[in-house]
Amino acid sequence: MLQRSWRRLALDAAALASLAFILVPLVFVSWLAFFKQEIPSFPPEGYTLHWFSSMLTQKAIIDGFVMSAEVGVVATLVGLALGVPAALGLVRYMSWWGGAASTLLLMPLVVPAIVLGTAIYVAEVEAEILVYGFGIETPVIGTIGGLIAAHALIVLPWVVRLVTASLVGFDRSIEEAAQNLGATPMVTLRRITLPVIRPGVVAAALFAFVISFSNLELSLFLVGAGRTTLPIAILQYLEWKIDPTIAAASVVQIAIIAAAMLITDRFVKLTQVV
Repeated sequence: MLQRSWRRLALDAAALASLAFILVPLVFVSWLAFFKQEIPSFPPEGYTLHWFSSMLTQKAIIDGFVMSAEVGVVATLVGLALGVPAALGLVRYMSWWGGAASTLLLMPLVVPAIVLGTAIYVAEVEAEILVYGFGIETPVIGTIGGLIAAHALIVLPWVVRLVTASLVGFDRSIEEAAQNLGATPMVTLRRITLPVIRPGVVAAALFAFVISFSNLELSLFLVGAGRTTLPIAILQYLEWKIDPTIAAASVVQIAIIAAAMLITDRFVKLTQVV
C-alpha cells in the first residue's frame, strides 16, 4: 500500500509539473499585457489597459483578426458539410473499408503541421500548373479559396471525431419509429437525427473554428501577398518590435479560444474525443 501511495504521489507530481509547464507561458503573456512600461522588465512599474487600445490602432493586427475570423467561419462550414455525412457513414454503414476510411479522415492529425503545410503548398502549385496547362488562367496559390481549402482539411478530422462521439450513443429505434410512421430517410435525418446530435455538431463547429483561427503553419505557406492572418500578424510584429501590444493581442486570442473550448466542453466532453 505504501509503494502504491508513492507511485500515485509521483504520478500526481508529474501531472502537476506538466500542467505548470504548459500554463506558465500563458500566465506570463497575460501578465505582460497589463505592464505599464513599453519595454518589458521585471518587476513591472505599474499596470494599465493602454495596450489593448493600442492594439486596435495596429492595422495589420485588425486585418489579420478579420481574415482569421472569415477563413475560420468558412472552413468550419465546409468541414461540417463534409464531416457530418462522413461521421454518419462511418457509424451507420461500417464495413470492411470503415477502418481504412476512418484512418484516412484522421490522417491530418498524425502528419506534422509543417509537413502538411509543405505538402498542401506543393499540391496547389501542381494544381495551378495543371489548370494553366488546359488554358485556364485561374490562380490557386495565394488565394482565399486555397487557404480555406487547406483549413477545411485540418478541421475535418475534429468534426468527424466530435460528431462520431455523439452518434455512438444514439438510439436508432427512434429513427425506426419515425420511418414506421411514414417518415422518409431525409425527413428522419432532418427532424430526428440532426436535432439529437445537435450538441456534437455545435461542439464540432466551435472546435473547428478554434483550430482554423489559431493555425499558423498552413497560413505561412498559403497566405497571399498583402494578406495576413492573426497568428502571422503577431509573428511579423515580433520581428520588429517587442512591447505589451502584442501580448494584449495574444490575450484576446487566448480568451476567444478558451471561451470556445469551454462552450465545446459544455456540449461534448473533450475527454471523450481528445
